[in-house]
Amino acid sequence: MFTEISKSGHEQVLYCYDQVTDLRAIIALHDTRYGMAMGATRLWPYHSEADALRDALRLSRGMTYKAACANIPVGGGKAVIIAEPSKKGRDFFHAYGRFIEQLGGRFVTGQDVNLSLEDVRIIAEKTKYVVGVTGLGGGPTVATAAGVIQGMLAAVEFRFRQSGLRGSTIAVQGVGGVGKELCMQLHAFGARLVVSDIDSAKTAEMARLTGAKIVAPAEIHSHPVEIYAPCALGAILNELTIPQIKAKIVAGSANNQLADETRDSQLLAEAGILYCPDYVINAGGLIHVYNEMIGYDEHKEKAHLGRISKTLERIFASAQSEGITTYAAAHAIGNERIRALA
Repeated sequence: MFTEISKSGHEQVLYCYDQVTDLRAIIALHDTRYGMAMGATRLWPYHSEADALRDALRLSRGMTYKAACANIPVGGGKAVIIAEPSKKGRDFFHAYGRFIEQLGGRFVTGQDVNLSLEDVRIIAEKTKYVVGVTGLGGGPTVATAAGVIQGMLAAVEFRFRQSGLRGSTIAVQGVGGVGKELCMQLHAFGARLVVSDIDSAKTAEMARLTGAKIVAPAEIHSHPVEIYAPCALGAILNELTIPQIKAKIVAGSANNQLADETRDSQLLAEAGILYCPDYVINAGGLIHVYNEMIGYDEHKEKAHLGRISKTLERIFASAQSEGITTYAAAHAIGNERIRALA
């Protein structure tokens, strides 16, 4: 455990347990040099505590770079709750909220996988260090999807010299919160959709609302499309799936899309696939909750979301001119901005 933490450069990792509710959570603080680390809370029935720790470490480190690439002066953190969604309840989340409150603002959290707006509002009854509870502007889900759209626009311009997404065929893997919202926005842009999800009711709804074609989850990454958008859990881009990808662009909202960041970003580049680094393209949710925290202004948020495309344009150009992967280019820009903000 300590080896994992030391390799990832984290400041602190906390294990939280409440005997009454059987709450088991891990809070990973990667960087608090600005006074706080921001990152949402994920609830998932991990196979082991080692898997939960690994997820918390990767996600929190990614949050540091997400904030830097979005020019937000906070560090990265993340929390994972090890539980089946059926365990959710008021006492359960109150116990979690008390743990967050004890950190005194070093960690500010919000909504991620298997947490609803109502869940985070219950957490907020026991701590003031929760964001994304107001529902302003549609909440972080809408902003995340809007940011992914900005990234896609930059990618098709760079890869195809194409303006806009009308007529493009896009495969969306996972049509839960963000994936569903992304499909609705893409449909409004005139894109043709191919969708998959382990929940057939969700894909049926997307087919009804947008005319999307439904394919099996095991086939979505290899479907012949222009853009492949991973919007489920991570590690979907790996040495087995990358050779099967027919899309020329990967641009989705999922975190930790690369199973091995160095190896798999190189495999994508060698296959001629333009990869939009996940922590850059999916920063819309963080942008939203940060703007909510400092005083929500819809126009300022929209302008901030628009800068996602500018950052990606710089990443694409840097990768091309320097002969490196887009992941390496994004990491360099993140480190540059971290030094500038320090």
